[in-house]
Parts: sequence; structure tokens; C-alpha cells
Amino acid sequence: MISRPPAVPTSRLALAAGLAVVSLAPACGSDSPADKKSQVASAMQASMVGDLKALHEASIRLQAAAPVPAGRGWDATADAEAIAAMKTAWVQARTAYEHVEGATAPIFPEIDVAIDERYDGFLADLKGAGDPDPFDGAGITGMHAVERILYSQPSDGVPAGVVAFEASLPGYAPAAFPATAAQAASFKAGLCGQLVVDTKRLLDQWTPQEIDVSGAFTGLVGLMNEQKEKVTKASTGEEESRYSQHTMADLRANLDGTKKIYALFSDWLNSKPASAMTPGGMTGTMIDAAINAGFTQLASIYAMVNGDAIPPPPATWSAAAPTPADLQSPFGKLYAATTEVTDPMMPGSIVSLMNEGAKVLDIFRPEN
Repeated sequence: MISRPPAVPTSRLALAAGLAVVSLAPACGSDSPADKKSQVASAMQASMVGDLKALHEASIRLQAAAPVPAGRGWDATADAEAIAAMKTAWVQARTAYEHVEGATAPIFPEIDVAIDERYDGFLADLKGAGDPDPFDGAGITGMHAVERILYSQPSDGVPAGVVAFEASLPGYAPAAFPATAAQAASFKAGLCGQLVVDTKRLLDQWTPQEIDVSGAFTGLVGLMNEQKEKVTKASTGEEESRYSQHTMADLRANLDGTKKIYALFSDWLNSKPASAMTPGGMTGTMIDAAINAGFTQLASIYAMVNGDAIPPPPATWSAAAPTPADLQSPFGKLYAATTEVTDPMMPGSIVSLMNEGAKVLDIFRPEN
């Protein structure tokens, strides 16, 4: 196993930081909170293991497809078939991870960093030193490190704002193909090999005994809360899958995964009567129905956007004070609609309703 950096970048831990998990005293009976959590943990393990296997298997295919030409680095024409196969495997891995991210990231934050930290997050942790070898599987790792290499060519259409943002960061190095046979071999064995190792670690550790149900639900809420942020960052070049322009597809996969995992809590929530803890005397059934309606509404918002990329923001865009005209652009409409549906301070939003559901289930104290 290639050695991992000891520190966990703080930017990637934002989802988990400050989200306190409240321990529950063991109780007796099949309907006790402890038993319910155990049942959900088992169901979650079974439900998500398919995506975790898909993630690991896609990373293996990506590594297998990586070319190591004799006596040279990569060539966009000569190696076109191999590069296309790697991109296909990368998208498959990306989709699988975005399905499980909400639940796994808070439980396994160090593995989440290794697999899914963004380039700027790693650079911040490296404190200006940068990564002297982007191909070796040490320093900057994971899917976005691979993405910067695979989608580094002019024909990939990387937005100028992405390059401008990254170029402003201490330690930045331009994204590029392996330029020599040695770099190509390092990419295959090093960076791709480390992704295979890290996805296997996540798959192997995904057992009912390791699953923190409270942390997983907290992560789902946090992921829905992040949807607005993921859209906003597209206006500054900081978006998640910025080189592949796959962030809109990421958002859809986040939502699909959250819906699937949340459904495992649905019966438990439906069993809860109205109480003083719920707004307007809502029962668990009413909260559950409202959450699912919010998921449907957000899915319809995402469906209005064609393709895998977030629409380009207007040149005059300002998230602090968007103009009426800018809000009528495709990007502005996506931003406004996503904000309304996920804003934790907005009564009836997905995030506020999931926070209410968490209170009713007594599985964590919402921070938002």
C-alpha cells in the first residue's frame, strides 16, 4: 500500500464537522431506538454495498485501461481508445461514489478525503508546497486528481474560470497528461493504484458493525444542504467535477443516493406520532411525505437542465446580490430553485424537514 498523508484536509471534513451525534442509552424491545438503529444499519449495509462494489470495480477498470506506451507519454490521438475507456470508468466510479457519499463521508472521513477531496482542498492542506509528482499516488489523490489528468486537454473544453481559480492557489501546477513513459507507468501503478486501494478499504469497512446510523443520517442532511453550495461554486471555478464538467450529474447522483438511503428510515419515521417537537403538530408520516415531496421537487429542478454540466453562469453573476436578469438565466434559475428547496432556514425545505425528522427519531441534534 502506498503511504497516505497523515493529515486530513479540513475542507473535506466540513460535512462532518460540528454535526454532533447524540448517543442513545440501550433500550429493550424490538421498537427501541437501539434496535431500530441496528435494523437500519443492516438494511443500509445491504442497500449500499452494490454501489460500493461498483465504485471499486470501476476503479479497477480505470487502472487496467491506463496506457503505458513504450518510450513516450500519452498522446491524445494514439491513445484515444484507452483514454476514452478511462473516462467511461471514471464516470462510473464517480456516479457510484456520489450515490453513497452522504452516508459514508461522515463515518469514514479519511477515506472520503483520499477518494473525493478536491484539488484546492489538498493544496490547502499541503500549505503551499504543492504536489511535486501528480502521478505517484501520494500527496494529492483520488477521483479529482485522476480527473485533472484525464480531462486536461484543450479538446476537453475546461472552462477558463476553472484554470484561473486553480492558478491562483499556492502550490498549483497545470493539469497535464503524463509526458514520459515513466510518468505513464507511475499514473497507472501509483495514482490509479491508490484509488483501487482506497475504494477497497471503503468496501471492506462497510459492515453493519461500522455503520453509525446517526452519522449517516446527519450526512444525508448535510449533503442536501450542500446542493446550493455545489451550484454556487460553478460561478467561481471551484465546482466539484470541474475538469470533466460532470457536476450536474453529481448533483443528480447525490439526490438519487440520498432518496435511496433515506427510504431506509421511512418506516421508523412513519411510526412516530405528533409531539411538541414537531412544527404544527406534524406526525412522522406527515414529515416523511413532505420530505419525499421535496425530493420530487428537487429532481424536477435538476431534470430541467440538459446534460452533465451545470449551466454557465452569466458574466455579471453575483451570489451575494444576483440581478433579476441574471436570475432568469438557466444558471440563475437553477441556483434560485435549488436554494429554495434546500435552504435550512426555509420552513418546509428538504433540509429543515429532515432536521425535524431527526429530532423526532432522536438520532442527532441538527446544527442548522
